[in-house]
Amino acid sequence: MYQKSNPIGKLMSAFFFAFLLAVIGVYAGQYIPPQFIWPLAILELVLVIIVAFTRNRKGLGYFVMYLFMFVSGLTLYAMLAHYVSVLGADEVLKAFIIAVVAFAALAIYGSMTKFNLGFLGNFLFFGLLVLVLVLIAGIFIPFSNIVNLIIAIAGIGIFAGYTLYDFNQIARNGFEEEDIPTIVVNIYLDFINLFTYILRFMKYFNSDN
Repeated sequence: MYQKSNPIGKLMSAFFFAFLLAVIGVYAGQYIPPQFIWPLAILELVLVIIVAFTRNRKGLGYFVMYLFMFVSGLTLYAMLAHYVSVLGADEVLKAFIIAVVAFAALAIYGSMTKFNLGFLGNFLFFGLLVLVLVLIAGIFIPFSNIVNLIIAIAGIGIFAGYTLYDFNQIARNGFEEEDIPTIVVNIYLDFINLFTYILRFMKYFNSDN
């Protein structure tokens, strides 16, 4: 049960406008030269860190959140363009629909279940850390298709778990208005990463094994 001080309506409104900014960023991303993608990706990471440290400064927190969403959209365009070229627009759309349905189902279950899924936090963080290290290693070591498939499955599992965990903890613990920017960024990252790893999973079946 949310307390009156926990503005669920403001959270949903903030997420809607933030996601809209990300969509606008995706559209604008087609005009960004490729050499700017990596600097923008680094800026995106910096903004995520800043959001976490601006909890007590609501105005700044919202500004950084919206800026992050727009920058994320800019970098997301390059990823989507890659998968459209590899899989085709229809398959990318199919992956998006699957991600939306899965995300919604996980969010609803996580919010409504009577179980406290807080115990997942440490396991998910460890899994994410291992995944990041493997992805960094993949920059220097070419992986086989089977390894890429395992990475995709692991990524889907981790971010499906984070979706369950985040919504469960929001429902059980509530939130204050100053928490909204961090929550919006967290659930956006849950969805985008789930979508990304579903695309990686689908790419395996469209590559030469």
